Amino acid sequence: MPGMEDFHNGSEGSFNSDEADSVVKECIENVVAGDDYSQSQVNKWTASIVERCLTQLVKMGKPYKYIVTCAVMQKTGAGLHTANSCYWDTAMDGSCTVRWENRTMYCVVSVFAVAIA
Repeated sequence: MPGMEDFHNGSEGSFNSDEADSVVKECIENVVAGDDYSQSQVNKWTASIVERCLTQLVKMGKPYKYIVTCAVMQKTGAGLHTANSCYWDTAMDGSCTVRWENRTMYCVVSVFAVAIA
């Protein structure tokens, strides 16, 4: 099992939200791609998106614990408002939120990364 020093080699610095953003977009595309909204598929999609995001983020080998949330909503003209607030070390910890859509649905994924001290 690697020690904490192994996680810090070559990965010092703050959370890279652009890198996480592209990981999340790729995971969403791989799961829902050209599909139309389907109530019977939403639970499977959301679970798959968060699991894939976590797997890909951990594979980057950065010294973070991750929290990933996902909401999928059918496009019906209704509003969707989300917010989050975090009390943490702004120099090291970070978050990103990705809003993805196709013609029938919205997908909103948030990633929270907390540095391992």
